[in-house]
Amino acid sequence: MLPHQIELLSPARTADIGIEAVNHGADAVYIGGPSFGARTSADNSVQDIARLAKHAHRFGSRIYVTVNTILRDDELEPARKLIHQLYDAGADALIVQDMGLLEIDLPPIQLHASTQTDIRTVDKAVFLQNAGLSKLVLARELTLPQIRAIYEALDEQRCLVEFFIHGALCVAYSGQCYVSHAHTGRSANRGDCSQACRLPYEVKDSQGRIVAHDKHVLSMKDNNQSGNLRALIEAGARSFKIEGRYKDLGYVKNITAHYRRLFDEILEERPELGRASSGRCHFSFAPDPDQNFNREFTDYFVNGRQDDIGAFDTPKNPGRPIGFVTQLGPNWVELQCDDEATVIHNGDGLCYLDLHRELVGLQINRAEPAGAPGRFRVFPKDALEGLRHLKRGTVVNRNRDMDWVRALDKKSAERRIGVWMALSRTAEGLRLDLTDEDGHAAHAELACALEPARDAAQAHDKLREALGRLGDTLFAPIDISLAFSEPWFVPASLLNPLRREAVAALEAARAKAFKRLPRGQAVEPPTPYPEDTLTYLANVFNHRARAFYEKHGVKVIASAYESHEETGEVSLMITKHCVRFSLSLCPKQAKGVTGVQGTVRAEPLTITHNDEKLTLRFDCKPCEMHVVGRIKPSVMKAAAASPITFHRTRPTARGAH
Repeated sequence: MLPHQIELLSPARTADIGIEAVNHGADAVYIGGPSFGARTSADNSVQDIARLAKHAHRFGSRIYVTVNTILRDDELEPARKLIHQLYDAGADALIVQDMGLLEIDLPPIQLHASTQTDIRTVDKAVFLQNAGLSKLVLARELTLPQIRAIYEALDEQRCLVEFFIHGALCVAYSGQCYVSHAHTGRSANRGDCSQACRLPYEVKDSQGRIVAHDKHVLSMKDNNQSGNLRALIEAGARSFKIEGRYKDLGYVKNITAHYRRLFDEILEERPELGRASSGRCHFSFAPDPDQNFNREFTDYFVNGRQDDIGAFDTPKNPGRPIGFVTQLGPNWVELQCDDEATVIHNGDGLCYLDLHRELVGLQINRAEPAGAPGRFRVFPKDALEGLRHLKRGTVVNRNRDMDWVRALDKKSAERRIGVWMALSRTAEGLRLDLTDEDGHAAHAELACALEPARDAAQAHDKLREALGRLGDTLFAPIDISLAFSEPWFVPASLLNPLRREAVAALEAARAKAFKRLPRGQAVEPPTPYPEDTLTYLANVFNHRARAFYEKHGVKVIASAYESHEETGEVSLMITKHCVRFSLSLCPKQAKGVTGVQGTVRAEPLTITHNDEKLTLRFDCKPCEMHVVGRIKPSVMKAAAASPITFHRTRPTARGAH
């Protein structure tokens, strides 16, 4: 990928979803391999990744495989073998978190720094570039000026900036959340997060007063940077990543198509920028991010701290308002749609907020018109007596449109590479030359006798029509030229095999010209790490990772939280999101407010869910929140012993072996 190219990077839970991501315009796809991929239940065989890579490479699209868990010592050799298999299968790059991988024998595959490496500073970004990483997935919490500062510090010929533009948001800085492991033994850094951030909590102040009750105060809305793409390009981002390796086929199709259209508009405006892959997409639907599951949208911190980034009422999909209740029957609900053209379908998912602002589902078995335009009688799946606080006047949303779902279950896109076609006569017969939009060329020749056309006026039109029938090939004609001094009749029995041979030759030429991405070279001697001491927050879980940091000048290295050396209270989550700010209790918000200034302090809060209690502490200088707690005794007892022993105060050379 060149510095002027703009890459749309889509997720894939399976190879088949990845193929559809490519068909809907992805310049690259990221997918988990059979293990070590930071998403349990999103694994794929090496054979499936090979199948996906073969399809993607036809368009010049790339396949990035996630190997982004932190690894135990006993996992390093299986990971090494797997990475060699992935390289042989055609994977273009690895997305990694564990720096121990840089200390083992890898094939010459390009390495990208996962967002879990927690890249927030210029110093860390430059260090990772100098360590041989070719692309950096920056923290989602960064602002445009911060992204710009990192971009300007990097050598764009060696290392590019990647940024998340859509999907679910982790409330913590990625790689800096240990709540799941502390409470359940399931480690987010090893791909098994229990999503404590989506739970409801009771919030109390330092005096024990309830500040908020049953609110999802750690649950963020979903990321949507649709309105910031031009600004992100100006800030230096070159790869734009859609979250969602757990998401279904409809989500990947729709969101990929949505951003493909937006980026195509920008590329039309900016001829100095280029696509990172080949071909143009045509969709049989109008992409719409609101149609997929979402917790409503935010652009998070890209334009600075915002008031409304949390999905505090519910972590579920609230959908979009569709109408209101007009009547209730024994087993039906009558609805009046706001738009009289709206149609409610059998199987639609509806919902509403009850009096406690909890989202209540209203799944529809059957829907039928009820006389007036836009009025429907719907028969819910569940009994009406179980639908809390549903009454006349209740506003109803739709969060699943079955008509939309069915449309995306079918073929919904075509991606074709433009080609110029030129048919000419030779001494022996015919020659067909093809040149694609990337400049690849191929030809085919056919020895045959030609007869003059009986209808000269129609002969050229029929030839062009026959040549343009590229069917299910990769290609679509841009222009078809006929280099004939006089019209000739060419029967389909001759023209069809000539066209097929030329197309096959062009595909072969494209495959031959395809180049693997180069592995970034580490600077020698090794660049010093920006700090000489690392805590558990560095996620060092094996001796190879320890050796990496020692080589780069770190003197004191603590082991990862998953090693269970941190038995007391520590920061289990570090986040840019601030509960005090979101509840209008921030001292900075009170500054200058008469009667309030000086009375609001950043004292700790506590949050409780069932018997789980955590403390919120506020570091106002960097404007960050720490969620503080300790590992549960049951986790300590149930988990295996730490696979490594690190000496915090007396580093040894042990890790180098």
